[in-house]
Amino acid sequence: MTIQSSEVYRLNLEQGRYLNPLQTNAAENNVCDINSVHGLFATGTIEGRVECWDPRTRNRVGLLDCALNSVTADSEINSLPTISALKFNGALTMAVGTSTGQVLLYDLRSDKPLLVKDHQYGLPIKSVHFQESLDLILSADSRIIKMWNKNSGKIFTSLEPEHDLNDVCLYPNSGMLFTANETPKMGIYYIPVLGPAPRWCSFLDNLTEELEENPESTVYDDYKFVTKKDLENLGLTHLIGSPFLRAYMHGFFMDIRLYHKVKSMVNPFAYEEYRKDKIRQKIEETRAQRVQLKKLPKVNKELALKLIEEEEEKQKSTWKKKVKNLPSILTDDRFKVMFENPDFQVDEESEEFRLLNPLVSKISEKRKKKLRLLEEQELREKEEEEEPEGKPSDAESSDSSDDEKDWVEEVRRQRRLLRQEGKGTWQHQVQEDQQTVLQPQFYEIKAGEEFRSFKDSATKQKLMNKTLEDRLKLEAKNGTLNVSDTTVGSKQLTFTLKRSEQQKKQQEAEKLHRLERKKLRRSAGHLRSKPRRGRSRH
Repeated sequence: MTIQSSEVYRLNLEQGRYLNPLQTNAAENNVCDINSVHGLFATGTIEGRVECWDPRTRNRVGLLDCALNSVTADSEINSLPTISALKFNGALTMAVGTSTGQVLLYDLRSDKPLLVKDHQYGLPIKSVHFQESLDLILSADSRIIKMWNKNSGKIFTSLEPEHDLNDVCLYPNSGMLFTANETPKMGIYYIPVLGPAPRWCSFLDNLTEELEENPESTVYDDYKFVTKKDLENLGLTHLIGSPFLRAYMHGFFMDIRLYHKVKSMVNPFAYEEYRKDKIRQKIEETRAQRVQLKKLPKVNKELALKLIEEEEEKQKSTWKKKVKNLPSILTDDRFKVMFENPDFQVDEESEEFRLLNPLVSKISEKRKKKLRLLEEQELREKEEEEEPEGKPSDAESSDSSDDEKDWVEEVRRQRRLLRQEGKGTWQHQVQEDQQTVLQPQFYEIKAGEEFRSFKDSATKQKLMNKTLEDRLKLEAKNGTLNVSDTTVGSKQLTFTLKRSEQQKKQQEAEKLHRLERKKLRRSAGHLRSKPRRGRSRH
């Protein structure tokens, strides 16, 4: 049968003449197929319909609109689909290919497709074939051949020839494919999974078995891939076409031993360049491990370094918890003068600063050390720029973690230093007070008041200005303090309280009274014992 315009012409080979054509309602017919089971004849029209005819009665028995069913939610249709491929399978299954790249699988008892498979290229389907052993459908457009399961639509495999396809032929009961390409030669593919090779080329099965038993690696471990430019640099262009070079893609494969030998001859200083590259890489690695900071200001360098460290720690902790992004003091124009004007330099020797920051000395030492490392790093970088072959130096890393014990000891040390400084200042003040006391002083004597009271008050004031140690020495000298050792090895201090004038007078009066009583006391030495008289008993 041949198709032309709206009529389908029939040719009887037994009688050798044309039969009456079938008159369809389509403007033009594209493809046709005959069901080998019951002889149903179907044609695909340009309007996207499939018309089914019974050849025995020469009447149309069914009309199927495939254009509407080929449009899905995911497909983008710019024009009306036409029928470009048609194939029967068994008595009830039919596959229809459209010009928009869809394949529709139908059951003849229903007008709704069982499955719609889209090639996703938007190219017309050239051919459709059924593969019975694996329940596959082979559909092809001008770019690709897809093999997919007719029940689920899952892709089994695909082939992409180098040239555009016009038609595909599946050899019956085998795994061999023939493709009609836009080239003088046909494409031939053999897929052992689909089936055995035909009898006239049974040697293909033997080749596949040998390949499966002895798999060969396609990786060229002992070869070096070189381009034509590399061959020009090595001076080996005369080897093109010889067995020493194997053409592959846009270059050639050559023996790795030959490559190294020629490379050493052409460039004898390759090892020196390699060594320089390795040294440069080591230098870059050590630079990456060093502290990378911006240029520090001239004023309050340690404060700027502290702020930069806090900013880096804050950035590291952002992945653990949400941290509010606050503007940095270094980038804020309001605090710009603090890092430019020397009048805003922080005095770390002041008492207030050291009390508020007990560990500032230790931290400042670490920051100063880091600043020294940064300065040394800048010098080394300058030297490395001048002499790039220099060896990289290993930067010593210092541990910045301080435990609670170190913190307590540092606080105590700072307090002791402040106490000693305060003591020295106080002693200096006492010396100044003593010098002022030695100078002549004038007092106003009130009526009935003795000058001694002023002298005592001055002496008392002088004693109050002295330290406890000086007062203890003075009291030990005056006899008011007595120090004695006990039997258990400790010391015993005895203080004699100072008495007032009234108490002294009373004490002197009591002392005189005791002396007078002692003089008036009679001695009992003149009294002698006399014999006692008594009656005698006869």
